[in-house]
Amino acid sequence: MKLMKTTIASSLLALAMAASPALADGPVAERSGTEEQASFAADRETILAMAGDYRVRFDMQESTPWREGYEPLERKISGGHESVRVIEDTGTRIVLQHLLVVDAGGTPMVIKHWRQDWEYEPARILAYEGPGRWAWEEVPERMRAGRWAQTVWQVDDSPRYAGWGQWETTNGVRRWRSNWTQRPLARRDAVRNLVYDLYAAINRHQLTPDGWIHWQDNTKMDLVEGGEEPVVQEYVLNTYTRFADYEVSAADEYWAATQGYWQAVRAEWDRVAQARGGIAIEEEAQTGTVISAELLGMGDDILSGSLPEAEAIARAVTLIEEHTTAL
Repeated sequence: MKLMKTTIASSLLALAMAASPALADGPVAERSGTEEQASFAADRETILAMAGDYRVRFDMQESTPWREGYEPLERKISGGHESVRVIEDTGTRIVLQHLLVVDAGGTPMVIKHWRQDWEYEPARILAYEGPGRWAWEEVPERMRAGRWAQTVWQVDDSPRYAGWGQWETTNGVRRWRSNWTQRPLARRDAVRNLVYDLYAAINRHQLTPDGWIHWQDNTKMDLVEGGEEPVVQEYVLNTYTRFADYEVSAADEYWAATQGYWQAVRAEWDRVAQARGGIAIEEEAQTGTVISAELLGMGDDILSGSLPEAEAIARAVTLIEEHTTAL
């Protein structure tokens, strides 16, 4: 009986994930060249507006249990200071790098955080398939025009998740909403005694008068025989409020010292994804991937001057090559 219920639940969720974005939105309505140009310019302005220095509040709340007997976790709120920098802008591609600045006993310490890449009218995205696997997924051709893909990368520049959607203004609020995406567990869940394996989610980004918000609607899923089973709903609201009364210079000093290294790391992940049809690497609860800690550590060593950049790049390339496998 449990297997039958699981199969039905999985089938319904799969149907919803496949159909809902298209049924909800459909192709972007046909626009004149002038309207298209104005919309594209507004999209770019909105994405670029997410760069800056912020006080960040992370608010996570499990709510509705989908599995009988599951008790939702208590609400968790945390925060910090984060600098977001534009590290690439080709017009149709914008890359934003997030850098956390924390107080380490009176000395500012920078932690390279997540990265978000925005691509206009993408043909495909690098989507999370399940534990340790990210594969290229075609964006339906009729859903490309006027839309942007957002790909989110982990702290070591390995992939995390990707989705596509349209920037639009609704009720006076500028926002972007993704299609259904899957992504690996965040550290807060991965380090616990697991009762779920991944998230099925919709992501929203919206500008506010003093910054922006990233809102996540997460269904936490359990991989079971025959498919996936929903366990609990979670709502995450990450609020970025413009604020520069912290050691912003530490973030810029870190990036000035390490950007060449991280550019090479990004290039190697991209090469592997292109050559192998995606990326397969073992996940690790504390850091995301089994090589994340070493990749991040070498960035710190470059900053301190204890490791030459060229040596770090060579080691990083070797690590990525040795720990990734064919899909």
